[in-house]
Amino acid sequence: MTMSPKEEILYLRSELNRHNHNYYVNNAPEISDREFDEMMKKLERLEAEHPEYDDPLSPTRRVGSDLSRGFKQVAHIYPMLSLGNTYSIEEVDAWVKRTSTALAGQDVSIVGEMKFDGTGISLIYEHGRLVRAVTRGDGEKGDDVTENVKTIRSIPLQLSGDDWPEMFEIRGEIVMPWKAFERLNADRAFNEEPLFANPRNAAAGTIKLLNPAEVAARGLDAYLYYLLGENLPFDNHYDNMLAARRWGFKVSDAMTLMTSIDQVDAFINKWDTARKELPVATDGLVFKVNSLRQQLNLGFTAKSPRWAIAYKFAAERALTRLRFVSFDVGRLGYITPVANLDPVLLSGTVVKRASLHNEDIMTTLDIHEDDMLYVEKGGEIIPKITGVELSEREPGAKPVVFVSHCPVCGSPLVRVEGEAAWICPNKDGCPPQIIGRLEHFVGRRMMNIDGIGEETAAALYAAGLVRNIADFYDLKASDLMKLEGFGRRSAERVIEGIEASKSVGFERVLYALSIPFVGETTAKKIARTVKSLDNLMAMTPEQLESIEDVGKKIAVSIADYFASPEKREMIERLRRAGVTLAIDEDEDAEGKTDLLAGKTFVISGVFARHSRDEYKALIERNGGKNVGSISKKTDYVLAGENMGPAKLEKATALGIPIIDEDTFLAMIGQ
Repeated sequence: MTMSPKEEILYLRSELNRHNHNYYVNNAPEISDREFDEMMKKLERLEAEHPEYDDPLSPTRRVGSDLSRGFKQVAHIYPMLSLGNTYSIEEVDAWVKRTSTALAGQDVSIVGEMKFDGTGISLIYEHGRLVRAVTRGDGEKGDDVTENVKTIRSIPLQLSGDDWPEMFEIRGEIVMPWKAFERLNADRAFNEEPLFANPRNAAAGTIKLLNPAEVAARGLDAYLYYLLGENLPFDNHYDNMLAARRWGFKVSDAMTLMTSIDQVDAFINKWDTARKELPVATDGLVFKVNSLRQQLNLGFTAKSPRWAIAYKFAAERALTRLRFVSFDVGRLGYITPVANLDPVLLSGTVVKRASLHNEDIMTTLDIHEDDMLYVEKGGEIIPKITGVELSEREPGAKPVVFVSHCPVCGSPLVRVEGEAAWICPNKDGCPPQIIGRLEHFVGRRMMNIDGIGEETAAALYAAGLVRNIADFYDLKASDLMKLEGFGRRSAERVIEGIEASKSVGFERVLYALSIPFVGETTAKKIARTVKSLDNLMAMTPEQLESIEDVGKKIAVSIADYFASPEKREMIERLRRAGVTLAIDEDEDAEGKTDLLAGKTFVISGVFARHSRDEYKALIERNGGKNVGSISKKTDYVLAGENMGPAKLEKATALGIPIIDEDTFLAMIGQ
């Protein structure tokens, strides 16, 4: 049947919404990804040809615009209160008994739900369409993040069915699934950006990004758990959420209706283990009185409803066997002991390895061969060994001893003075150090050469094509095409990236050189002081110590680095290749002010308008100084959401002003 353009557009939107729901909510796709993409492209073409049928909730808008004007504050229709919580099953049982007593003579049913570990969201629907999405904020008002929420594919933009109220609010939790979280942190690790500690922080930071297109790329999900409004379909919570599921919302299959304390206890015991198999992070369970009338009768305290309680799981801990301890070699030669374990599931991920950090920690733990080790995660991304189960130790088991020689090149290790660290001194002959420096050089915050990761760097080294960073600039596309996984176009893209890296600023080039103890911030300060690599190479250790934040150890390290004839030759090759080895004075002066001269800042939390790195750059560009920890010398703490509690406590105790983004930007005239 022939359809008009309008009919075809409406049909495609309806079908794409249905397939989105089947894929992201029901986990039961009916068509292939390719078929879905073809339908989407057809709709995009029709919408471009017929702008008169534009709809801001079209499935083509799910990718998000790359423009946003920031977030405005919106008052909640109903306050978003926190729940009272407990870690004790006995206290949950006591809550059930108190509730029954308060509702004397009435039958009470309880709904048990998962407590997803993400960031709270309030969604407003009118006439079956999403009109507004607001964060929890302070409970009374939050940020309008509607454009970002539209990119989350499990949140319906247009509801199914026709029995929804004309206007209602539904609340839930925006989460980042474990797979998306691991992918995001892997990208950040490759680019040497700070890792998110857990999916909750990642979800909270992502939903406040100013670029909806970036939000769309991070793979957020959402579970909805409470319906509010004047004309709800049922007088109880459980049936209302079943209705919401029919309308297209993702409601957890764990939701269970219960009528006794024994059922509540069984629910807790079940999910204390079963939650580990879920694709998203959870930190507990929530129990609610089912009847809305009974909820109204029970009412609220100043901070939380009396008709609900949260049960929090204890930090995850597992006991697993040590297979062996390996010793990893980093790009700067540091040797890190790593416990290789029998695989164990913790916080949704399988843990096979855990760092033991250094010899002192390994000795303190007193690990023996084949020991049973306690591993904890507690929602954090980095697993840690917290102890040994001595009752499981095999008779005659030998203690694990720290190596005396490099496990790769065999060089005798050297203890770092004043530290608990050992290093391999064979910097120019130890393969993992060389490969690590190659990988560091091409990273996003260094030379930003796409297409070369750890495996490619190792392959280039093994093939003899790249032995130091200057060799990158001799590569040809034909060289790369000899490596597995490289076709002509992918090889050409790498060569284009290498060519583009020649214009990277001197600050980043200096950081990319992998000079021991010269991190990103130190490299910036050195570059802005000395102005060129030639000036730096000519300086004595004593002269280097006059640079801000360059102590004796860093000064000696820089001088030793450039004293090497091999390093000098490498620098000359970079110069001949056209790499930037000096600051452009005109470009450097542009936009600089002394508005923050003499002021020291500590940055903490997740920000909406700029990233932490961008704020650090703004502070430095306006004459201020960034430091990592709070002291009496700190002038301001620039705080975003989820500021660390320890920093908050210390800043408050010392009377240091805590400012938000708007206040800071006003200080520099933005």
